[in-house]
Amino acid sequence: MTFLVVIIILALVFDYINGFHDAANSIATIVSTKVLTPFQAVLWAAFFNFLAFFVSKYIIGEFKIGNTIANSVHADFINLEVIFAGLVAAIIWNLLTWWFGIPSSSSHTLLGGFMGAAVAHAKALQVNGVDVINYVKVIPIFMFIFFAPLIGMIIAFIITVIIVNICRKVAPHKAEKWFKRLQLVSSALLSLAHGGNDAQKVMGIIGAAIIFYDKTQGINLTFNEFVNHYMWVPLASFTAIALGTMSGGWKIIKTMGTRITKVNSLEGVSAETAGAITLYVTEHLGIPVSTTHTITGAIIGVGATKRLSAVRWGVTINLLWAWILTIPVSAIIAAIVYYITSIFV
Repeated sequence: MTFLVVIIILALVFDYINGFHDAANSIATIVSTKVLTPFQAVLWAAFFNFLAFFVSKYIIGEFKIGNTIANSVHADFINLEVIFAGLVAAIIWNLLTWWFGIPSSSSHTLLGGFMGAAVAHAKALQVNGVDVINYVKVIPIFMFIFFAPLIGMIIAFIITVIIVNICRKVAPHKAEKWFKRLQLVSSALLSLAHGGNDAQKVMGIIGAAIIFYDKTQGINLTFNEFVNHYMWVPLASFTAIALGTMSGGWKIIKTMGTRITKVNSLEGVSAETAGAITLYVTEHLGIPVSTTHTITGAIIGVGATKRLSAVRWGVTINLLWAWILTIPVSAIIAAIVYYITSIFV
């Protein structure tokens, strides 16, 4: 029981880190266009991160992404040591990328850590590692590593082109005034989508831990039954990510808001709206995607409407390498942590 409590606390710590790591996703453009101060922006984003709980619970009616994460590894290869190792690996990678200002995916580092520890556990049991992963759940997640930023980029490009053509005859100062107001709406929508997407991932990990522990006590729960029995878990998960967002992530905000391409209010609205649309669609499908990848793709799409050279491709390529490395590096770290943990636990 003590180890389970440690894992739950660690998961909420990861959730908090995820919040300040990914704060830039929904507020980078609103800060760079000076619509809100950084402090105002993080409060704004945090409020909508938490509000996402009520949207998921009472409007959508279920937590599909949490279910996907909890079932990404076959139940036979889940135990508390596996979940612990995956969380430690995810926290290490998140802190490293945060320190260097690299907007990597908290979602993928969590998934990579979970799978890496599970495969290490299977090897310890002398079971073929191929049988560990639930590919029906995992393959769409891998596909959307590339699809999510691409979809965000295309939608942002289309929205920007449409807006520019509609507002062609509007006085620039008047248009700027309206788009600064609209940025409050678009950033709120993105923060809502971010909360609904990312808080559920931690909720899924905690769910996997509690479901495993209950099983050892002779209680068998599905994920939806777990949610109904332990409603404090989603509440705690959404609260932790909101508190993390309030802490901010200024290095990543600088990268997202200024280093990829310079954006104005109109372009901020386009990028945030495109990111929100992409996240809402994937949440409806139950596919955990990276909010970081999605909004980065949207910002690139906005920059590409001016000219391709407006996008700083050197920075973008470095981000792409970080994205590709996230899952395998997290998996390797988790496997190492699992072997160390199994010695002492």
